[in-house]
Amino acid sequence: MKTKIALITGGYTGEAEVSFKSSAFVYSQLDHDKYDIYQITITQDAWFYVSDSGIKCPINKEDFTLLLNDSILKFDLAFIMVHGSPGEDGRLQSYFDLVGIPYTSCDALTSALTMNKGYTKAILADIEHINLAKSVLLFDTQRAEGVSLVEEKLSLPYFVKPNAGGSSIGMTKVKVAEDLQAAIDKAFDAENTGSQVIIEEFVHGREFSEGIYRNIDGELIVLPATEVKTTREFFDFEAKYIPGLTEEITPADLNKEQQSRISKILKEIYVRLNCKGMVRIDFFLEKETDKFYFIEINTIPGQTPQSFIPQQVRATGMTEQEFYGTLIEVALKR
Repeated sequence: MKTKIALITGGYTGEAEVSFKSSAFVYSQLDHDKYDIYQITITQDAWFYVSDSGIKCPINKEDFTLLLNDSILKFDLAFIMVHGSPGEDGRLQSYFDLVGIPYTSCDALTSALTMNKGYTKAILADIEHINLAKSVLLFDTQRAEGVSLVEEKLSLPYFVKPNAGGSSIGMTKVKVAEDLQAAIDKAFDAENTGSQVIIEEFVHGREFSEGIYRNIDGELIVLPATEVKTTREFFDFEAKYIPGLTEEITPADLNKEQQSRISKILKEIYVRLNCKGMVRIDFFLEKETDKFYFIEINTIPGQTPQSFIPQQVRATGMTEQEFYGTLIEVALKR
């Protein structure tokens, strides 16, 4: 009998649009001879499956079952492909823990923690060879005094971004002091900020993104890095999703020592944060010092055909079908 997979998509934020694209690609690449795959859409109004005949069938949230053709369908695994809330902040993971269904992503605690950029940096601060840009974390009660707090501790230019959320939504590069308050307000007013904003000193260097996962034998596998070169001021939402604005080079041009050093750092991050499944870690390589600077970790990385992880999987000679199958089998073994 085939393993029944609930491929979860949608979400409660503006990133749902990306979730639908990611889940569509994952669905197209999974081994349908081995798995029965059901795309489950999650919105704030409803959780549902659309049958081949176009009928919208609701999910029973009490146990995450599906009434289909007069039979109750129980799932063996949830393949979570929801960017933003509730798929990336631990809420969906907590739910699946409660109903006893295994899933492909990090657990609830790690997911919630890594959505908070400031707290994540605090946990990673003492990892050998990792560097962190100087930063200030602002809470909603500090919005009015935010400018003075930042100017007291940091030097221009700054990156101002919501402390939660993804896809660079609400993010601004600030070059002059007069623009700082507007950037802080933009970040606070963006969707799903966690009512917190993080401001970081700008790091001058090359930007990279790299995936890491654990294989069926329990080994940590670091995928080839991707270097990001954009014509935009920085790698913002438009640069990520509008074709032609960004050049992505996979595998990136890093020498053997740099590859070895960043691989060691990424493995330590994965273990330190108790990650599960695939994650993607973004970092800078500072031009003057050759030091790696951690930017952030993404526990539900994008999976469109052009996304970093599929690029990196292909660069290893593996197919996406093999890769996603490994994630499923590892999750079923937990």
